[in-house]
Amino acid sequence: MFSLMTPQLVVMGGGSRHETVTVLQRLGITRPLIVTDGFLVKTGVVGEIEALLHKGGMAPGRFDETVPDPTVAVVEAGVTRLQEGAYDGLLAIGGGSPMDTAKAMAVLAAGGGAMRDYKVPASADKADLPIVCIPTTAGTGSEVTRFAVITDEATDEKMLIMGLACLPRAAIVDYELTLTKPLRLTADTGIDALTHAIEAFVSKKATPLSDVYALEAMRLIYPNLRTACFEPGNHAAREAMMRGATLAGLAFSNASVALVHGMSRPIGAFFHVPHGLSNAMLLPVVTAFSAPAALDRYATVARTLGLATAAEGDQAAVSALLEALTALNRDLTVPSPAAYGIDEARYRDLMPRMAEQALASGSPGNNPRVPTAAEIVTLYDAAYRG
Repeated sequence: MFSLMTPQLVVMGGGSRHETVTVLQRLGITRPLIVTDGFLVKTGVVGEIEALLHKGGMAPGRFDETVPDPTVAVVEAGVTRLQEGAYDGLLAIGGGSPMDTAKAMAVLAAGGGAMRDYKVPASADKADLPIVCIPTTAGTGSEVTRFAVITDEATDEKMLIMGLACLPRAAIVDYELTLTKPLRLTADTGIDALTHAIEAFVSKKATPLSDVYALEAMRLIYPNLRTACFEPGNHAAREAMMRGATLAGLAFSNASVALVHGMSRPIGAFFHVPHGLSNAMLLPVVTAFSAPAALDRYATVARTLGLATAAEGDQAAVSALLEALTALNRDLTVPSPAAYGIDEARYRDLMPRMAEQALASGSPGNNPRVPTAAEIVTLYDAAYRG
């Protein structure tokens, strides 16, 4: 027996942002609070969608104070803004940070208390307001997931919030919003999406349906990631990446992520490394650690990516996968933590604490090979210089 959790409605394709009013009307939303960031306001993306809403007779509000790696303080400020108006829905526009902020706002507004009260293993299932997401990056998949990650500034911990209250009611997935994204952002979010697909497929919580999403996501993302980075105006590559990221989101929302994500969050919290980039830093070394415990699954990943044939043995396929992940990082100029400029002494001093936080998130428990804290420390050490 297994379950499948998805939004009620997903509208996908070039120009689909122009359907925003129709989507909101179908959900009974007439006064949405837009949750976004200042950069997207400056680019005109938010203004374009606001104009559509006003033309459709709606009266949107705006909270544009979201930040990378959203914090408890920002979520609380958003809840205050939410409570100031008679809003009947949340419209998140942006990457993972605005979408996660909107989710956390919905959870906190409905349940009260402190954000930490909803940290895993608690289940955040109560929300009074529907969430609609319009992603502007091809990476997080947050537009279709039941997860949010919020940083507690007091402890430098990235808290995983999980539950039905975090699952958007609808998603509008328009790849045209990614055409102007720079190489570094495209690469980091793209590897993040690839990591979602791989981890969902090898997760102990994988299901037959999450496998379908994960494998198709891999087929779309891997062959198009370099093209999207080096030919940013390539519509076909951008559309494939956006579709793949959403499918990967559906996969890990139902199967969960594993060790890469568990280890990635503390690096982001302590050293302010973008989430996708910290995943990329870890993916090759964690895959090498994990593969012996699920050789057939990782071999299937390699074959799905076109790195091995059915006639080749599992060990050869996995070796090809490890080489390909390393080459992908090299081609997309993914730095090691050392090359990124993370202070070695502080990094090594924090490794035991990061290992504790990684285990506490629950994600490593989904890994084919469940590590001890000492093994996670060893992996952090191996990843430092790449």
